[in-house]
Formats: sequence, structure tokens, C-alpha cells
Amino acid sequence: MEFFKMAGSGNDFVVVDNRKKVINNRKAAALKLCDRKFGVGSDGLLLVEDSKKADFRMRFFNPDGSEAEMCGNGLRCIVRFVSEKVYRRKTFNVETKAGVLEGFVGEGSTVRVQLNVLGEASLGMKIPLGRKTVTGHYINTGVPHLVIFAADMEKVELEKIGPAVRYHDLFAPGGTNVNWIQVADRGRVKIRTYERGVEAETLSCGTGSVAGAIVSSLLGKTVSPVDMVARSGETLRVSFDSGLKKVYLEGKTLLAFKGEWIGA
Repeated sequence: MEFFKMAGSGNDFVVVDNRKKVINNRKAAALKLCDRKFGVGSDGLLLVEDSKKADFRMRFFNPDGSEAEMCGNGLRCIVRFVSEKVYRRKTFNVETKAGVLEGFVGEGSTVRVQLNVLGEASLGMKIPLGRKTVTGHYINTGVPHLVIFAADMEKVELEKIGPAVRYHDLFAPGGTNVNWIQVADRGRVKIRTYERGVEAETLSCGTGSVAGAIVSSLLGKTVSPVDMVARSGETLRVSFDSGLKKVYLEGKTLLAFKGEWIGA
């Protein structure tokens, strides 16, 4: 089976053209392919599949085998993949579990995609964690995110607080992604993310960057567009209108290599 390895600002994926159903058991395939010791290794499995309502359908599976509704960096990568390997176009409508979304291939490796904000943000949530309480801001940008402000990103207790918040009863049963942001100025923010399904920090998170940018704007700390500096050091640009009806994520992508999976 042919696969491609791609990355969006440090968020890495295995990409497979599954229009001919070369993968039937998607969960099992994700568990094998995403494994960094016994597989290809990635933050998720991206599948290109046929769609009756858009140019193609994206399905995204986490390393633990669970299927996510959306992955922002994954959407950017799969739009570039389809543009170069399938349809040779620059503009697409993509069916996802979070709706039909637009994707645009720009100059070089840059890809811009649309994301949706689902429901209303819940600002100033108090999350009890034993003897301490964390204040966070909840928003769904295709998948759920909690955003926490940090004074110093290097002092964030991500490995401790991330899992505790991710599995907290307040976010049951599905849990939430957890982000820490540090505002540099009104157009630039640093971000770190503990990702649900990966169960660890990732070098970048597209939907998390959108969540952080919008939350910081809702609280009057930034204005669109906002440059979100990922843990990888790369920058994702998030732009949105005042009503959050037009939300876009833009940044670089990497098509690293292709290979053939021969594992059992």
C-alpha cells in the first residue's frame, strides 16, 4: 500500500488515497501506521475518500485509533496532497465530520483552509484539579479545546495538567484538547497543545491555534489576523471576521516522502 508522509508546521501525518478502499479497517490501520516504533510514525492518519457533496472527503484518525471530527493542520496537508497527487487544482471543497470546508493552495507550500466555530465559547471556566483550580476558556473549532493563558510557556506543567483537564468530568465523555497561550502582542501569540487522541504534546495544532487566536480576541488581547507561533517554531496565521462566520487557518506544509507499507 502506497502512503505519503506530510507535516503541517510540525504536526505530522500519514496520508493514504483511500478512494479504492485499500484500507477497510481504519482504526487498525491508524494504530499500526502511526506507531513511532513499529510503524511509520505520525500524529494521525489522513484518508482521501470519495464524497457525494464535495470534491473529496477527509477522514482523520488519531494514533489511538479514534476518529476525530476535524484536524486543521491535517486539512491543510490533505488539500495540498489532493492538489498535487489527485486533481491538479488549487481550490477545493472538502467534506469533513465538521462540515464541508474550503481549501486553497497558495504559493510554495502554503495552504489556507476554512474552519468552523461550533456553538458559543464558554469563557472563564473554573476547572477544579485537586487542591488547585485552573481558569480556562472553552471553544469548539471543529473539535473541543480549552485555552489557558500562561505567563511563561516554559513553566507550563503540560504533562501534569494536560491529562487531568483532557479527561476531566466537565468535558465527559469525549474529553477536550488543552492549549496554553502566551500573548506577545495584539497580533502574535505563542501556543503549546496537549492533543486528545495523541495523548501528548504535539509540535503544532491547527484547530488549537484557531481556538487560541479566537479566545484571545474575544478577551480583547488580540485582533485578526493573529500569528500563532507553534512549539515547532513555525507560524500559523489565523484570520476571522467579527461574527466568526469566516475563519481561516494558513501556513506551510511539507510533503516529506512516500513509501510502501508492507507490514502485516
